[in-house]
Amino acid sequence: MKKEPQRLCIACRAMRPKSELIRLVCTEEGVKVDLTGKAQSRGCYLCRSGECVAKAKKTKGLERSFKRAIDPQVYVDLADYVAKS
Repeated sequence: MKKEPQRLCIACRAMRPKSELIRLVCTEEGVKVDLTGKAQSRGCYLCRSGECVAKAKKTKGLERSFKRAIDPQVYVDLADYVAKS
């Protein structure tokens, strides 16, 4: 049986299997959800929970990970994405 890679959530700092997390990438157009997990860009991972989205917003986790300002609409879109999944 093949082991699944572990990744760190930027909000709660918990190590989880990669398939349980959302990968976000920073492209020239802005921050996007990477559904394939293979996009060619700097990425970070976030749990699929509203609490982690709120905590990432409060602690500016995406700003630190991507070393740039993040549009507040990204957090709104991310919260909607988490609520649907």
